[in-house]
Amino acid sequence: MNQIILITDGCSNVGISPVVAAARAKAEGIIVHVVGITDDGELGLLGAEEIREIAQAGGGISRMVKPDQLSHTVQMMTRKTVAQTVRQAVGQELRTILGHDRVEALPPEERSEVVRVIDDWSERAHLKVALLIDASASMKPKLQAVKEAIHDLQLSLQARAGESQVAVFHFPGNVSGDQEVEMDLDWTANLANVNRLFYKLNMRGTTPTGPALMKVVQFVAGNADTYEYETTPAAPAQLGAGRTREEGIWSDYIV
Repeated sequence: MNQIILITDGCSNVGISPVVAAARAKAEGIIVHVVGITDDGELGLLGAEEIREIAQAGGGISRMVKPDQLSHTVQMMTRKTVAQTVRQAVGQELRTILGHDRVEALPPEERSEVVRVIDDWSERAHLKVALLIDASASMKPKLQAVKEAIHDLQLSLQARAGESQVAVFHFPGNVSGDQEVEMDLDWTANLANVNRLFYKLNMRGTTPTGPALMKVVQFVAGNADTYEYETTPAAPAQLGAGRTREEGIWSDYIV
């Protein structure tokens, strides 16, 4: 099961629509959640609407939270979606066998067995979660909450019976002025890497949410060989080598 969790505090202002990128994710079987994080519990109307539309297009959940609610929200989104996906798969099997997917209509013993299977699959399914972090200038005071949320998410995933991995990206990239997204952490279950995130981050005012999301969709879908990712120069070598972007990749998605 593949998920992307976008954490942002405002509207995109560069490149393609993030709603288009989220729809592409859904078509690739990747669920996109969006967390709007703010100090005072409010986002502008445009930002709130964009957050809702991105999650809707990506088949995921959207929430607007304060920094101290971020960790709980990220964990909730991840687990809720896994359980929902398993329930949908079980429902499809029930419709094939019984002609309906109403678990509550089953006899008590059979209903109990279906619930057990759902719980078991939810815990044992292979799960990959890519976190995409808005690193525009307004997010600077919130990055500590983001790092804590990543740490807590990894602890939560390690408690699962199934294999779980996390990858981390931020946008805009800080290696060169035109880089939309930068990889901070390749797929890993290693908690030791969390403290290395966002090293010497050069936060800028642009917010290329759509282009960044599209690149992460390609990464999660396993199509990253069509272009390569740039990574923070100061990051350890195991986090990925510095790479460059190929041109023309977004020609079909310009809006």
